[in-house]
Amino acid sequence: MSIKVSLVTKIYKDQKALNEVSFYAKKGQIIGFLGPNGAGKSTMMKILTGFIKPNFGHVFVDEIDILQNPIEAQKRIGYLPEHNPLYSDMYVREYLQFQAAIFKVAKSQVETCIETVGLAIEAHKKINQLSKGYQQRVGLAAAILHNPKVLILDEPTTGLDPNQLVEIRALIKELGKDKTVLFSTHILQEVEAVCDRVIIINKGEILIDKKLAVLKVSKQQTIEVTFDCKIETQLIDNLPSLVSYQNNENFTWCITFENEEDMRSKVFDFAQENGFKILSLNTQNKNLETLFREVTS
Repeated sequence: MSIKVSLVTKIYKDQKALNEVSFYAKKGQIIGFLGPNGAGKSTMMKILTGFIKPNFGHVFVDEIDILQNPIEAQKRIGYLPEHNPLYSDMYVREYLQFQAAIFKVAKSQVETCIETVGLAIEAHKKINQLSKGYQQRVGLAAAILHNPKVLILDEPTTGLDPNQLVEIRALIKELGKDKTVLFSTHILQEVEAVCDRVIIINKGEILIDKKLAVLKVSKQQTIEVTFDCKIETQLIDNLPSLVSYQNNENFTWCITFENEEDMRSKVFDFAQENGFKILSLNTQNKNLETLFREVTS
């Protein structure tokens, strides 16, 4: 296992930021690490990188106990934090050579990383002259300089324009072919485009840990329907394949079904049988955003 987290608990004063969190990750996986603000994502990433220690539990990176041997474990980790800590008055190549000296890697590796992340045409500039997208590339280049087995990316696409998003997304997918990538973001579309597995954490506990393909084959569908009058919940309870429902306004309902069949026809039949008129009807696919809202609300 590239990453193994076992029963990790972190307590700040009287607040439990992480509560017996456990998960593992293998080489070649790109994992979307999701959760609302304050869920425990950043705390878990800081523990994985050895920046802080848990109160209880064990963390292994490439089978090295990061609590017992943090330096050796950190040699195997590349980290791009949310607020990319760059020396803005340095030149791109100068900064990466400085980072290479810290990791004691050959200067030739700097040129390799510059090419890998697409920085060649900007490498002669100072970092403060670069766009946000290219500064993110500098951070990525620094994170992969020592060829780490594990790459931890905290909000790597924040503030990028659509073209930059596509480029950084493609770069992350390429890096994920031979590394383990833990990718934290609030942009759920990026997770669907890049990741092959999703971990959702909330209030310090993991709620979902599944392959994205498994989540996408859900048979659930949600229909938002507005009737011409108020309807008693007892009637809604009689709908077939019903999972849940919510009365958003007096006449508007969000109804979730578990069925491969398009349930709009059943809603039409329901209205006709009970003498109601349908004023509007919309169907919503069960996507990652819908699932995220459901499990974290």
